Amino acid sequence: MADDLGDDWWENQPAGAASSPETSGDEGGGDTEMKQQETAPVPALPKKTKQPKECFLIQPKETKEESTKTRKWKKKKITDILAKSEPKPGTPEDLQKLMKDYYSSNRSVIELEELNLPDSCFLKANDLTHSLSSYLKEICPKWVKLRKNHTEKKSVLMLILCSSAVRALELIRSMTAFKGDSKVMKLFAKHIKVQKQVKLLEKRAVHLGVGTPGRIKELVKQGGLDLNPLKFLVFDWNWRDQKLKRMMDIPEIRKEVFELLEMGICSLCQSESLKLGLF
Repeated sequence: MADDLGDDWWENQPAGAASSPETSGDEGGGDTEMKQQETAPVPALPKKTKQPKECFLIQPKETKEESTKTRKWKKKKITDILAKSEPKPGTPEDLQKLMKDYYSSNRSVIELEELNLPDSCFLKANDLTHSLSSYLKEICPKWVKLRKNHTEKKSVLMLILCSSAVRALELIRSMTAFKGDSKVMKLFAKHIKVQKQVKLLEKRAVHLGVGTPGRIKELVKQGGLDLNPLKFLVFDWNWRDQKLKRMMDIPEIRKEVFELLEMGICSLCQSESLKLGLF
């Protein structure tokens, strides 16, 4: 019977009834639209852009160690100094100042006076124009007469101080024009024992001694060399070695020189019986 009603029933239905499925579908669609509107993301409000701030770099504080490091001066070498200026000849004031600097820290005022070298004991210094022979002739014009009158053993009339044995041999060869018949003795440690030098000084009178302050000091200590008859003490002051150092620039040599001066030489200078020369 439902089949008989069939098309007539559907045709006779009111329009609203016929369209009910569509309307129900429309209502469902409305709900989804509402849901979509509800679930749709809300656009975020634009954030306020922060203005860039100025940056100031703080310099780290300089420590005392760093400041001292940056302030350290490069130590000047002798070669650098000589490259900028010509070498100056040594003067008596140079020796007096070296002695004062060496002794001032560990000697009393009275002791310093005893070690003082008076100006009157100094002979004319070499102005870098002399050879050794010409310089010795200038400071000791009466050498021939002096050496003829010298007969005392274990002593010399003139001592020449230098920095090494090699330099001593050079000086002996360069003084041929001055020494003449004078007896010259090598006073250094290389290949020569102290005992042998003591025996040689005891055997005969020696006029000239050329050597290093260390060995001469040792001979004086052992009684092999008496300084009282000494009339001239000459320093090989201006000569420079391969490193451009003078004898008094070398700490070991300088120390030995001052120790030798203490062994009666300063008192001989003060009594004006001994003269000093800077070659």
